[in-house]
Amino acid sequence: MITSALSTLEGAVSDFNHRDLDPSDDDPKRMRAVIDALELEFASMVRRTQQRGEHLVCGNITAASWIARTCGMSVTSAADRLCVGEQLESLTKVATALASGEVGYQSVTALCHLREQLGEKGRLFDEEEMLGFAREYSVSELRKICNYARHVADPDGFFNDAEECFRRRRLHISQMSDGLYAVDGVLDPVAGAAFKTAVDVLAKPKGPEDERTPKQRRADAVGELALHAMEQGTLPRRHSVKPHINLTMTLEGLKGELGVPPADLELSLPISTRTAERIACDCTMSRVLMADSMVIDVGRATRTVSAPTMRALRVRDKGCRFPGCDRQVNWSSPHHIIYWSRGGPGKLPNLVLLCYFHHRLVHEGGWQVIKSGREFRFLPPDRVVMRRARGPGMRWAA
Repeated sequence: MITSALSTLEGAVSDFNHRDLDPSDDDPKRMRAVIDALELEFASMVRRTQQRGEHLVCGNITAASWIARTCGMSVTSAADRLCVGEQLESLTKVATALASGEVGYQSVTALCHLREQLGEKGRLFDEEEMLGFAREYSVSELRKICNYARHVADPDGFFNDAEECFRRRRLHISQMSDGLYAVDGVLDPVAGAAFKTAVDVLAKPKGPEDERTPKQRRADAVGELALHAMEQGTLPRRHSVKPHINLTMTLEGLKGELGVPPADLELSLPISTRTAERIACDCTMSRVLMADSMVIDVGRATRTVSAPTMRALRVRDKGCRFPGCDRQVNWSSPHHIIYWSRGGPGKLPNLVLLCYFHHRLVHEGGWQVIKSGREFRFLPPDRVVMRRARGPGMRWAA
C-alpha cells in the first residue's frame, strides 16, 4: 500500500531527524543521493496523479497549479517534476541511474527537458550518450551540452525558443526616496554578455586605496559607461544637442560658502557641493540671472576647460595620472588642482587627468593632489602636509 509505504518513510525520516548527532555520520553526497531518489519517487507520483486527472476533480485547470498549491511549491517547480515524471517513463536507464545515485536530480532534469523540447524529434535523443555526459560533466556544463544537442537536432525549435526568451527582456529604472536609483532587468544573451564584459573590465580594483566591494565597483562601472557615452558624443542627439544632465546651483553654492542650499541635479534629488565641484571641473557652464523668480538674462555657454587646453592636457597626461591607474585618455576627465569653483584657473598647469573613480576619490573622498615639478603627488585624507613659513623679507636659515 502506498499509504503504508509513506507512513514507513515518514517514521524513518522522523527517527533520522531525532537521532544523536555524530559528525562521523555526516556524508553530504549520500544524503543528496537519498534526496534525489525521493525526487524521482515524487516526480513519478505527481505524474500518476496527473494521469488520473485529480487536478480536474479539485477544480484546477493544470496539474502544475494543483501540485504547487497542494505541496507548497512554485508552479515552475511543479511543472519541472511533471516533466521529469513523464519523460522517465521511457528513459529507464536514466531513471535507474538517478535511483542508484549515479547522477543527480538536476542533471536528470536537464536531460528530461531536452527530450521534451525535441518533441517529435525525440527519437534523436541518445539516452546512453546523454547519460554518459550526465555522469561526466557538472550540471552547468551538461546544460550547455543539452543546448548544443537541441540546436543540432532541431535548429528551428532552438531559434523559436530563443525568440521567446528574447521577448522576456526588460529593464526598469526607478528613483528611491533617498535619491538612489533602483535598477532591475533581464537582458537577452548577446546584450547581457556585452554588458557584463564592459562592466567587468571597468570594475577591476584600482589599487590599495580602492576599498569598494565588488558590487560597488560594478555599480560605479555602470555610471562610468553612461558618462563616457555622453562625453564622447556618440549617442543620438536629443533636441539637436548631445544628451546631458543639467545641474543648477547658485553662485554662492558654487563657491562653497556656508549656509547655501545644495545643487539641483536633473532627474534626481539635490546633491552636495563637493559633488557639484567635481562636475564643475569639466562641464559647460551657463550664467542665468534671475529677479523675483523670473529669468532676466542667460549668458553664453562656455566650458570650464577650453578645447585647445583639453587637447594639450590629453597629449601631456595620456590618461589618469593616479599612480597605478590604467584608464586611457578617453576614459579620463580634467581635474582642477585648485578647484575651478574656488577660483582655480582652467589653464594647463592647474589641470590633471583623472578617471571617474579617482576624480571622485579626490573631491568626495578627501584626497589631496599636489603638483611637484612635472609630477603629481596624491595624499590620502588622513595625511597632513606640514610647511614651514617665514615672514616677509626674511631668508631661510642656512
